[in-house]
Amino acid sequence: MFESLVSTIELVINKLNGLLWGSVLMYVLVAAGVFFTLRLAFIQFRLFGHGAKLVIQGREKVDGISSFQVFCTSMAARVGTGNMAGVAVAITVGGAGAIFWMWLIAILGMATAFVESTLAQVYKVKDSEGQFRGGPAYYMEQGLGKRWMGIIFSILLIIAFGFAFNAAQANTITDALNNAFGFDKTIVGIVVMLASAYIICGGLKKVARASELIVPVMAVAYLAIALVVLVINIDQVPAALSLIVKSALGWEEAAGGAMGAMMAGIARGLFSNEAGMGSAANIAASATPNPNHPASQGFVQMIGVFVDTLVICSASAAIILLSGVLDNPGDQAGIGLLQLALTNELGGWSAYFIAFAILLFCFSSIIANYSYAESNIMFLTKSKKVLYIFRGLVLAMVMAGSVASLQLVWNFADVSMGLMALVNIAAITMLSKVAFAVIKDYEKQMKQGLTPTFDPKQFPEIEGIEQGEWSTAKMAEKA
Repeated sequence: MFESLVSTIELVINKLNGLLWGSVLMYVLVAAGVFFTLRLAFIQFRLFGHGAKLVIQGREKVDGISSFQVFCTSMAARVGTGNMAGVAVAITVGGAGAIFWMWLIAILGMATAFVESTLAQVYKVKDSEGQFRGGPAYYMEQGLGKRWMGIIFSILLIIAFGFAFNAAQANTITDALNNAFGFDKTIVGIVVMLASAYIICGGLKKVARASELIVPVMAVAYLAIALVVLVINIDQVPAALSLIVKSALGWEEAAGGAMGAMMAGIARGLFSNEAGMGSAANIAASATPNPNHPASQGFVQMIGVFVDTLVICSASAAIILLSGVLDNPGDQAGIGLLQLALTNELGGWSAYFIAFAILLFCFSSIIANYSYAESNIMFLTKSKKVLYIFRGLVLAMVMAGSVASLQLVWNFADVSMGLMALVNIAAITMLSKVAFAVIKDYEKQMKQGLTPTFDPKQFPEIEGIEQGEWSTAKMAEKA
């Protein structure tokens, strides 16, 4: 009876996943990316350099969480096994052309990420401890006056990022260390749980500080390995680029044909960079922006999408395509294909490096995912007791995920995240006029040679923020 019920639930979840990620969500997010790109006059190209400059300037010390710390935290959540295993799966299913479509969806997604993160800053609030919080749930309540919509979004995000994804990330860590070193999964799970507890119980500031330390190390180390493979095979780079383009456009036979390449690339790209999901907007709201304008955090998150997909995912693609492993992959797919590629190029020690990379990628994702969920818990209730209970449940899921098989949980999380994205896209589309006005104001001040600053008095159409301290009063009264 129980097995039959589980099978039925799994069937329904898989059907929903196929519908969301195979068609509906893909078209909605692509359409949103095109719309925001055109309305912002290709801002991801025009002001890319300015965005990169703001990321670097964000390292300056501030009274709160810096823009750079927020950038690292959002990257910690974005960059995970999807940047390695996900790229390998996309190439296996759709051929080399999948990478072309992954790049394209990231370029469009940069504009979407810009809009949602700008709105998160506009409608951010201060809690009773003076910490900024915000994200889709908050701009749904304050900007649209639809708290019910924010509640739905919060519940979906907490399910996906607070519980399911953290269990799955812990499972990946224990699998990797068990396979590489033979470590006992239970012991590894306990260590991961305790390390997670140390950081997440310190709140958002400790999560941000940990991300600031971990993310640059993991990104530089992984890119360095990819660069070595690139240099070793430098003569094959033109042919690899040609294969990517030809396969994407159907000019060369690929694993899944041109349509298969498009579907695989777009799906994996969206899953990796999260543009439009509304997830990164939760931590974007926590930043003390530099300069003091909501659009500055839009620029920072725009660069985050670029680094995630066009840099780190491209590094994984380079390792696989240049190694020649696709000529004889055997039964390898996903992370196994990437490990085989690195082993062929650099020797057996690289398997240990992948285990180390997965450890950093997944652990940083656990603490960043928690930070997203915490902001949504605080949206639902201001009770500290509930927050402490939630932290305990997250740690329990980390431990359970370390030793259990979680395919059903992972699939359920995919459904939650897909529905979450649909709710968020609807909200940012309805609030797009506000975002465009705020971004236009930023650019206007830039052209005048000024350091952009945000004055709510210039935006009487923005509801939910008072004519005083920027966007903090409303929720502080409730805290």
